Amino acid sequence: MAAPTSRRRASVMDVAREAGVSVGTVSNVLNRPDVVKPETRTRVEEAIAALSFVPNGVARQLRSRTVTTVGALVLDIRNPYFTEVARGIEDRLSLDDHMLMLASSDDDPERERRYLRLFEEHGVLGMLVVPGSAGTRAVEELHARGVRVVLLDHPSSVPGVPSVAVDDRAGGALAAGHLLGRGHGRLVLLNGPHSIRQCVDRQRGVRDAVERAGLDPDEVVREVTVSGMDARGGDEAMRRLVAERDGVAPEAVLCVNDLVAIGAQRALRALGGTALLRSTALVGYDDLDISSELASPLTSVRQPALEMGYRAAAILLEGDGATERDVVFQPELVVRDSSTHAG
Repeated sequence: MAAPTSRRRASVMDVAREAGVSVGTVSNVLNRPDVVKPETRTRVEEAIAALSFVPNGVARQLRSRTVTTVGALVLDIRNPYFTEVARGIEDRLSLDDHMLMLASSDDDPERERRYLRLFEEHGVLGMLVVPGSAGTRAVEELHARGVRVVLLDHPSSVPGVPSVAVDDRAGGALAAGHLLGRGHGRLVLLNGPHSIRQCVDRQRGVRDAVERAGLDPDEVVREVTVSGMDARGGDEAMRRLVAERDGVAPEAVLCVNDLVAIGAQRALRALGGTALLRSTALVGYDDLDISSELASPLTSVRQPALEMGYRAAAILLEGDGATERDVVFQPELVVRDSSTHAG
């Protein structure tokens, strides 16, 4: 078999044509070689090598029958929370000389499907997936095809698929209970879209805490959906709130994550300086490293991001022999100046 003279990159169809098999058979050789007859598998691997269809690293994996790469798909790697999760994954993979292939879905269903397909075509050992607003359908499909998957930052919801998550409902309750305990009778929740599971669970936790205090959540909590779950989204939302109140800031604000809270702080400082900033009790979520270093250190709900990533990778590598299948971490409230200087 000779490689084509064209510089066009070989496709799966080229490999199938060269080996005299179907595209599905090529996919099986790349992803589930054990289901392909040895003689057919050899023919496909020879075609792959002849056409230089895959990077050298994957070609070596095919020849040696070993896979050294794990794919991880998170919502947004720009968020330091997911960077910390990825570091935990990498720390565990490195113990067995595995490598991490990392991508962001940006909560875009099409982008999510594309990266999961690329992971599968690359022949990764398995995948760690943070589902977005599209839900877990893609994970269900991967599992049905025999791909090893662990749900990350998401509680168990797919039969047979392990998961590692944090109890976000409890986290929302911790944040709201703290503010209610300091005497704040009106709460604003700067939240993300309800299509994202974490946003829904944190909102439910806030309402739980209000109900436990004997109050009506519909009267106590005002929920505002931010334009983005980042500092810009928090900044824009806070500016709107202050404008609505003729320059007066809300008395207590809970934020879906620390980035939104940092943006809210920035807006308050820009609109009224330290005086306006200190008129609002503010709580974030994630407890990023930077949160304790702000001019007004941020009270936040801490998630064990590094440990979550590490544990998820460990479960993936253990496969069917994993002693843990569904891990749920409990959050912790870290109280700092941003919620104690007001009220």
